[in-house]
Amino acid sequence: MMDVRPERAGDEAGIRAVHLAAFPSALEADLVDRLRDAGRAAVSLVAETDTGIVGHVLFSPVTIAGDGVPGKGLGLAPLAVSPGLAGRGIGSALARRGIAACRDAGFAFAVVLGAPEYYARFGFEKASLYGLGNEYAADEAFLVIELAQGALERARGVIIYSPEFGVFTT
Repeated sequence: MMDVRPERAGDEAGIRAVHLAAFPSALEADLVDRLRDAGRAAVSLVAETDTGIVGHVLFSPVTIAGDGVPGKGLGLAPLAVSPGLAGRGIGSALARRGIAACRDAGFAFAVVLGAPEYYARFGFEKASLYGLGNEYAADEAFLVIELAQGALERARGVIIYSPEFGVFTT
């Protein structure tokens, strides 16, 4: 049995272990630590089984540089699942519960830089359709989901991630 719940004190080592196992380097694990330390882990959920933490998703604040700023937005990054458990719906459960938590917390939209075919199942669409770009110059893989009705009607500009993401732009 698996439980998806908010991150709590004492989860840090388990979360870090999942990211270290899921990604080829420590960049994502370090990013999670930096975002948490900076107070920018707006929504942070873990998937837990009787063996411990097996998945994690983090949403952190983003801003729009441009006109028509639609309100508070978040970036989904990173999302990780223990490699031996991939394909069992853990990542999907984390994404769905995370999106719901973001909506419940009053956020207007969320963005993700990821596989369009994966994130479309949760309601993400190509962000450029809404006049949104990103500092990584990604197009097809840069996606957005509206969390508050009408939030993206006037959205135009470039999404800027928190400074902790700077390691990915160098």
